Amino acid sequence: MTPQLRPVGEQIRSWRQIRRRSQLDLALEADISARHLSFIETGRSNPSREMILLLADQLELPLRERNALLLAGGFAPVFGERRLEDAEMAAAREAIRIVLEGHEPYPALAVDRHWNLVAANRALAPLLAGAAAHLLEPPVNVLRLSLHPDGLARMIRNLAEWRAHILERLDRQVQATADSGLAALLEELRAYPATDGADGGSELGAILVPLRLASPVGDLSLLTTTTVFGTPMDVTLAELAIESFFPADAVTGERLRQLAEAQALSR
Repeated sequence: MTPQLRPVGEQIRSWRQIRRRSQLDLALEADISARHLSFIETGRSNPSREMILLLADQLELPLRERNALLLAGGFAPVFGERRLEDAEMAAAREAIRIVLEGHEPYPALAVDRHWNLVAANRALAPLLAGAAAHLLEPPVNVLRLSLHPDGLARMIRNLAEWRAHILERLDRQVQATADSGLAALLEELRAYPATDGADGGSELGAILVPLRLASPVGDLSLLTTTTVFGTPMDVTLAELAIESFFPADAVTGERLRQLAEAQALSR
């Protein structure tokens, strides 16, 4: 059975267990009795729309899963899910464009919930030049592209360190969302070679994990940050993230500017 077809109480119990919360803990936080919560989870009581949203909020569920709970409870979804290409999303597309282009000459990209590439600025393309063509065919999965032996893995100087960082981050996502697609991606990435072409960790390793990447103008040391929409009311926007890369040192900053200049001359 799909999650949408499972009874609402069963779904709430599953999410409570995923979040490692007892019935008493969740009941206290939702300001209801543990007996009432038990009746909801076992199907002896049908929760109202407001109760479903309250429990979903306490469990910090993604918007997609809140809609699923509402549907299972017999209610219409609260959060819309529009395609990014839809006319109603024009303002969001423009915001993404401004953020990505404003980050140049440093690379930045936007990804969906499964790490598929949605958009990127011009600074990203030169860093992907050595990747196999089949990994660059849409939809491009940026984590697969990063760790696949035919992708960027052979150009990552600290592959073991970067691989461990990516797998740990993806594992946290799987735990937070219970998303089967992300779980399958995690298993796929874990099966890739771990250390081919890798050297030791970096001097920043005790604080954060840089991406040390070979490029046409020399090795780059990059730091990453993630940006999300602060108060999204749409599932698509809630699941969108912008990954921005910054130079970890002055040499990398200069080399990124060189790549941008060379790219501009070639256009």
